[in-house]
Amino acid sequence: MEQITKKAKNLAKTFSFPTIAVLGSHSALDVCQGAKSNGLKNIVICQKGRELVYTNYYKSKKTIFGNFGCVDKTIVLNSFKDIVEKKVVDELLAQQSIFVPNRSFSVYVGYGNIEQNFEVPVFGNRFLLRAEERNVEKNQHFLLKKANILTPKTYSSPEEIDRLVLVKALEEKRPYERAFFFASSAEEYYQKANKLIEQKIISKQNLAQATIEEFVVGAQFNFNFFYSPLTKQLELLGIDTRRQTNLDGILRLPYLQQKDLQVRVTNIEVGHISCTIRESLLEQVFDLAEKLVKTTKDYYPDGIIGPFALQSAIAEQDGTEKIYVFDVSFRIPGSPGTAYTPYSKYIFSTNLSFGERIALEIKKAAKLGELDKIVT
Repeated sequence: MEQITKKAKNLAKTFSFPTIAVLGSHSALDVCQGAKSNGLKNIVICQKGRELVYTNYYKSKKTIFGNFGCVDKTIVLNSFKDIVEKKVVDELLAQQSIFVPNRSFSVYVGYGNIEQNFEVPVFGNRFLLRAEERNVEKNQHFLLKKANILTPKTYSSPEEIDRLVLVKALEEKRPYERAFFFASSAEEYYQKANKLIEQKIISKQNLAQATIEEFVVGAQFNFNFFYSPLTKQLELLGIDTRRQTNLDGILRLPYLQQKDLQVRVTNIEVGHISCTIRESLLEQVFDLAEKLVKTTKDYYPDGIIGPFALQSAIAEQDGTEKIYVFDVSFRIPGSPGTAYTPYSKYIFSTNLSFGERIALEIKKAAKLGELDKIVT
């Protein structure tokens, strides 16, 4: 851990004209546009069979209307995992690349490769990416508890269930996705779990590692933050909520049709909706983020760098609103639409996307000779 971080920081110190690199998925276009708007070059690492968005439709080129697209350069690999191969790493380093991690980077490349074999300087804290998983030490739930942040109640066994819970188990065929089901008792838990195992949607092993979590009945918000090591300033850049299939489709049906519909509810994220929150709640929101930033530094060297998101639900209890955090993302959120909420404009007098804010940080750090402060 210390060795790869030291090497990445030393490499970054030698970069005078950094290029921003990103995996071709999740929020890569946001990152590329941010780089372009700040006069920085960008590279997208693509996987064969899913590269056309970057090699064709948003590729930078000259047209009769002037400049077109935002992707400067692409590297197409047989598999995303090949990004750790020496020839790919050498090419990225030759371009003075600072790599911006997204969720797809964690899922497809893997934490072991990211922490031990990927020698390109990573914008943010590469070791915090693993903390998003619930089955590792010092994970997000551990950090939230240490920060004294309100979270949904969790249960160590189905027999403890005493209210409506949401069970989160990794899917058998798509381990990067989670199969969700609701239960209000141990009996209902086993009935639904066994059915999912029979259908080979989840496995017994994945069920044993599943999270059993109180379902908080409230309005859901993703609070998308940015912490700058250069200014020591915490910034709320935007807020969004999710579009999920097939949940959204079911919720659009009248109750009678919902009641008679015999389909399994799924919560696969397919999009985001930008939204705002009542201003009197903002201080509570900032307080949560401040506590998490402070606590994370106690358990992870360098702490939080750059973007992170708090997935939350606001519930009314005893006449007051309480914010529960049920998930944390320690990297760029997959919601470029947050640029069109007013929060970044309140800070910078103009709307900034996460890609633009990341590029701004990298550009300023390079100018100050402090790139080592924002990479691991």
